[in-house]
Amino acid sequence: MSNTNGTVLITGASSGIGAVYADRFARRGHDLILVARNLARLTDVANALTQRYGVSVRTLAANLGTEDGLAAVERVIAQDDTITHLVNNAGFGSAAPLATADVSEMQAMVAINVTAPMRLTYAIVPLFRQRGKGTVVNISSIVAIGPEILNGVYGGTKSFLLAFSQSLRKELHETGITVQVVLPGATGTEFWDIAGLPASNLPPEWVMSAADLVDAALIGLDRGEFATIPSLMEASEWDRWEDARATMLPHLSSARPADRYTTHG
Repeated sequence: MSNTNGTVLITGASSGIGAVYADRFARRGHDLILVARNLARLTDVANALTQRYGVSVRTLAANLGTEDGLAAVERVIAQDDTITHLVNNAGFGSAAPLATADVSEMQAMVAINVTAPMRLTYAIVPLFRQRGKGTVVNISSIVAIGPEILNGVYGGTKSFLLAFSQSLRKELHETGITVQVVLPGATGTEFWDIAGLPASNLPPEWVMSAADLVDAALIGLDRGEFATIPSLMEASEWDRWEDARATMLPHLSSARPADRYTTHG
């Protein structure tokens, strides 16, 4: 018998934020499809969740930076009509300055952080539209707003996720599909070790636990928030940023240059 709560597909689910999302959705009674490269870790997470919550947990070991890995997940999406949520969490970052960063690593980052969530979202959104419901959660970062904080390619990839989510929200308005973008600040996961700046080097007051982050993000999702920034104390600051964008939008395209560009001196 199918689970009436539906199935949540989570990428990057073997550790950190993805593993916490898996725990929280399993606790809510959802079945899971967990995707990551490390099959041993995935299996450990799946076994623990099955024992703890009694839900069905399937695993798929796939490298989302490769065509084969993406195609494997796309096949699962196409064949499983129980999927109600897609959590695009897989990703990695870098703190290396662009001038010294390895360009092949930067290209791999774009593949995981940009191409993978784009492909998986495009695989599932048409199916969600047919069903008249579904949820897409994109894990971006505060560097989407402040790309100069860390490596510029990393910031660019997370800015893509924010812009992609903004466009999706507009396109999917009144279709029954929910789009949420989550912008974590510094989070206590392996991310920082991989990025080359261990979290132990950061002020403790900056670093949120993965559990607190996901719990806050899910409260935002339950409330119908589009953008959830768990560390931002004043929601009005985001609202003012969005208002400034909305003010500029009608003035960004014109048949003639702005007056300030038509005179010299």
